[in-house]
Amino acid sequence: MSCSKKVDLSGVFPPITTPFQENEEIAWDKLGENMDKWNNIAFGGYVVHGSNGEYPYLSADEKIEMVRRVKEMAPKGKVIMAGAGCESTRDTIDMCNKMADAGADCVLVITPSYYKGAMTSAALQQHYTKVADASSVPVVLYSVPANTTIDLAPDAIISLSKHPNIIGLKESGGDISKIGNLLHKTQRDEFQILAGSAGFLLPSLMLGAVGGVCALANVLGDQVVQLHALYKEGKMDEALELQRKLIAPNGMVTRGHGVPGLKATLDWYGYYGGPLRSPLQPVSQSAADIIKQSFNASGFNP
Repeated sequence: MSCSKKVDLSGVFPPITTPFQENEEIAWDKLGENMDKWNNIAFGGYVVHGSNGEYPYLSADEKIEMVRRVKEMAPKGKVIMAGAGCESTRDTIDMCNKMADAGADCVLVITPSYYKGAMTSAALQQHYTKVADASSVPVVLYSVPANTTIDLAPDAIISLSKHPNIIGLKESGGDISKIGNLLHKTQRDEFQILAGSAGFLLPSLMLGAVGGVCALANVLGDQVVQLHALYKEGKMDEALELQRKLIAPNGMVTRGHGVPGLKATLDWYGYYGGPLRSPLQPVSQSAADIIKQSFNASGFNP
């Protein structure tokens, strides 16, 4: 059943948030308003159900419907990468194929993490191999140890990169030496590596990454896209200056304050951030002030 279709992952992908009403139901009208704004930015596509989409808190039906609607709203040619990772291999395969049916061009599969001690390199390689064998769209590996505490090992990634239906990796650990080593050891056109954060996008590009899945692009999409463009154009001095300015604000909406911080920032920039789904809680006023100060200090005044 597996598919070896090529999907171009180059460019910047915002891992979009899921908008909620006050009663925590999905606010589909607000999703449309946000998409209308994001569609004016030169993104490579969209990640639906990354960590910023509150994916673990959505029902299976909600996950599938989100992908279906984003596919309908996105301009033709934009890549839709859908989070599809579940704890069991069987459920992951099922979700991958349902995401494909809903319009996903490829699936982003996070490392299972509940039984952390059992998630050896061998177990994860078996998991991803079975998923890739059975998925009707290409698979992108997803390592995000800040959330899962599992850092997908280089030996597993290098081995899995040879699978014809595994086309890339979203690496969110922030270890630039690991990214460089992987790019050296997986040098083939079919395997593409994406930086998992705007905070290390430029160094990743310099080592050979094709783009990034960047939470900050939800609010500073033009600027993150510009960083990618400056690198492609060889304007390294300008790219370096912009990268340095993006680091502090990026930290605020990633490891600093996470999804609550990102949703607060969306509201400031004219998007809809709105409520979170419980048990996540909104940022405090003091935390919001710190986030805003960080954006202001870097010249990105909300």
